[in-house]
Amino acid sequence: MVVPVNKEPMNFGNFMEEAYGFSEAVKVGDTIYVSGQTAFGDDGTIAGLDDMKVQMRAAYAGIERALGMYGATMDAVVDETLFVTDMTAAVTVANEVRKEVYGGKFEMASTLCEIKALGSPQLLIEIKCTARV
Repeated sequence: MVVPVNKEPMNFGNFMEEAYGFSEAVKVGDTIYVSGQTAFGDDGTIAGLDDMKVQMRAAYAGIERALGMYGATMDAVVDETLFVTDMTAAVTVANEVRKEVYGGKFEMASTLCEIKALGSPQLLIEIKCTARV
């Protein structure tokens, strides 16, 4: 017998959700799964071209926005994965940006991976996470 999963998907209403086909976040029980967030704005523009710090902040802002749709904050994050196209640039700014985002408390599992490319050549970072509420 297949047991149905009670999914609560949320969307921002941007062009990528329809073009690619996904939800920004999905809540199942007390767990929120946030899709990879980037520096893409809702209108399709990319913030911070060639600037890892600006793009990292934009990606975390997307995560905060997605969590906020469920009434959650960054304190709920238990696991994150950062996909970057330039490890040196990411490591240079990650501690500063992540201190801002998490208030200096790093109480989550975290993985940082360098990859060849993201969904657009101008994107430098994509961050996905899981949160518990």
